[in-house]
Amino acid sequence: MFKATLERIRQKHRTTRYPLEPAVLPDLFRGYPQLDGSRCPDGCRLCGDVCPTGAIHHANGLALDMGRCLFCPECQQACPNGAVTFDRDEMLAACEREDLVVREGEERRLARAMGQELLALFGRSFKLREVSAGGCNACEADTNVLSTVGFDLGRFGIQFVASPRHADGMYVTGPVSEHMRIALMKTWEAIPQPKILIAAGACAINGGPFQGHPEVHDGVDKFLPVDLYIPGCPPHPLTILDGLLRLLGRR
Repeated sequence: MFKATLERIRQKHRTTRYPLEPAVLPDLFRGYPQLDGSRCPDGCRLCGDVCPTGAIHHANGLALDMGRCLFCPECQQACPNGAVTFDRDEMLAACEREDLVVREGEERRLARAMGQELLALFGRSFKLREVSAGGCNACEADTNVLSTVGFDLGRFGIQFVASPRHADGMYVTGPVSEHMRIALMKTWEAIPQPKILIAAGACAINGGPFQGHPEVHDGVDKFLPVDLYIPGCPPHPLTILDGLLRLLGRR
């Protein structure tokens, strides 16, 4: 015990101070899209042509759907004029599906807090049951990181639980494969009312790289109403944390 105490003193505080301090993200991190349609020559569709999920649109101005976006560098590398770039901003989550569509010149729409009645119930203790509905395990891995000492999700009163009957909401990853559809719906039915649904990652939002495959359903909102969308492939742990804190009125 004495040795453990000395080691703890030597290591000092390991938990990130986010959100009290700004996020420190690597140079390669791709966050919120920055669009400049004035840099698009007439008829140029290079960025849209290389996008593997059809996230970029040119009709009525340049637009990028973060719900479809894999945040790969293909569009940025294909554009010779820098019309599409990504900053290092981790704040990406939204409450409405349409709010994930970034259009040049439009105001940014981030996730907002749940209603006062739900905040009174979940504001200090928010339990989630995670369902991996056919994903590749990347979103699940970055979500699990939040429970480590580096992020310590529990300090915000947020916890992932083993049983849906102990949960306040469902946290879904993966494109909802046909194999997982019934399990997903039964989990949702087992969570007591009122409850919250969160779609995390491009797959859970729109099918991700699997969209259009006959064995997947291209996202959870085909079946259930979603309260929070967290884009990314996978979403960075701080993107997930920011979305959850905004839902709880902590940001």
